[in-house]
Amino acid sequence: MVNVPDPTPSSRKLVGQPLLISISIFASLGVFLFGYDQGVMSGIITGPHFRKYFGNPDAVSIGTMVAVLEVGAFITSAAAGRIGDIVGRKGTLFIGAIIFTVGGAIQTLTTGFWTMIVGRVISGFGVGLLSTIVPIYQSEISPPNHRGSLACIEFTMNIAGYSSSVWMDYFCSFLNSDLSWRVPLFVQCIIGAILAAGALMMPESWCIDTDKDAEGFRVLVDLNGGDPQNPTAIAEFKEIKDRVMEERASGVARSYYEMWKRYKRRVLLAMSSQAFAQLRTLIFPYIARVFEEAGWIGRDAILMTGINSLIYILSTIPPWYLVDRWGRRPILLSGAVIMAISLTATGWWMYIDVPRTPNAVVICVIIYNAAFGYSWGPLPWLYPPEIMPLTIRAKGVSLSTSTNWAFNFLVGEVTPELQEVITWRLYPMHGFFCACSFILVYFLYPETKGVPLEEMDLVFGEGMYCRIRFLHITLTEFGQDEREEREENADDDEDNEVDGVDETTSLLSTATPNGSRKRPHKKGWFGIFKRRPTAGELRT
Repeated sequence: MVNVPDPTPSSRKLVGQPLLISISIFASLGVFLFGYDQGVMSGIITGPHFRKYFGNPDAVSIGTMVAVLEVGAFITSAAAGRIGDIVGRKGTLFIGAIIFTVGGAIQTLTTGFWTMIVGRVISGFGVGLLSTIVPIYQSEISPPNHRGSLACIEFTMNIAGYSSSVWMDYFCSFLNSDLSWRVPLFVQCIIGAILAAGALMMPESWCIDTDKDAEGFRVLVDLNGGDPQNPTAIAEFKEIKDRVMEERASGVARSYYEMWKRYKRRVLLAMSSQAFAQLRTLIFPYIARVFEEAGWIGRDAILMTGINSLIYILSTIPPWYLVDRWGRRPILLSGAVIMAISLTATGWWMYIDVPRTPNAVVICVIIYNAAFGYSWGPLPWLYPPEIMPLTIRAKGVSLSTSTNWAFNFLVGEVTPELQEVITWRLYPMHGFFCACSFILVYFLYPETKGVPLEEMDLVFGEGMYCRIRFLHITLTEFGQDEREEREENADDDEDNEVDGVDETTSLLSTATPNGSRKRPHKKGWFGIFKRRPTAGELRT
């Protein structure tokens, strides 16, 4: 029996829904930084002052300069699971923001190619921590019925960061000096410092599993209105504590090996969602170059990128309302179809190369970005922390996020070269990846809409509680089948007595030679396995 502790004293003036929204928006500065850093390079690499300062770098050098951030992000995102369990979610946010700010300062003050590379790698270290821990933190403080919408709001902040950097690049392009690219790089330092200061004031979500029960209960109380007697807060505390004690009683180590051994399917689904999300993001780091390929040159290419980014932001708003109403699967499936069509159309217009191609490519890219912002942009950041169990959530999400950065690096490194070598064929190729993701989601991704994190085992048919409930339902159904068979047999006996038929001598009887009646195999032993109970049945 779990005892509910007295919550620690709280000085927070915001409680309930205002507190939840405030925390979500402020934590989203972490992904705002990630979005800003993605977009800032897409604009400055086409500027004349930037290209002159770095000696007119070729496609490989530009690709390395852009993609090397993902190397740093990959390293720290793989380690973020362990770091998040040691110093907590709040501490990891603070460390990530500080590291990102230092990397941004080195980029701003760069003296050459290799200094820029060092600054990009250090910023990548910060981005890797932030991009891993923010989705975990968001999922742990969010109620089940709003978890999806809050995660999608978080992604909107990511795209707002991307759009801000593009417009910063555009306005700074009017500066006739190296400030045209140094100022956009410096802005990310300011945002990183704000996030680091704010992280110190945010509540910690990683308390109950570290036996800080009073502090953890206080966070739950504040998120549910501030009343220590709130039944929802008490129920949530008991449910989380029960799950923690169950995991500890199992005696299973919390290592990456045990996570892979016990939850291989979940890990692979989480990693695949991030991999396919990045296999269709070839346009984002180099979108200005795509517009240049289509005929928009110089500052016009950055302007078109900025206009596209505003539409991109708008496309991320519908999931706020749809993800917890439609569910995850319909959004992912429809997004994959639209992106596959728009990417194929982009390649076709570039192939025929007619006067209408520049405008047609802009329309196709806008449709593609809108579809991505509505579907495969936000959901791969929501899905992994949803499906991972509490005890290994940080490690599981760190693997999925490191997959994101590994594929992000791959796409960022090879895209400039592929744009020159295979030209228009690059876009239908990524459209094919969209088709593959449709098949994967349709057959393998379970729906998680409205399922509490502590009950996700039921969705995957795992865990001791799930097995007990499944056995109970199965045996209940088997007993019901037995009763139905006995009633049918009794009815048959009455009919036979009325008709005067002796079952033991009838040539059509099911009697054995010794006169005993055989059980009619209406369903057989395999009937008890005819279906697996749904998550809803297992909860009841």
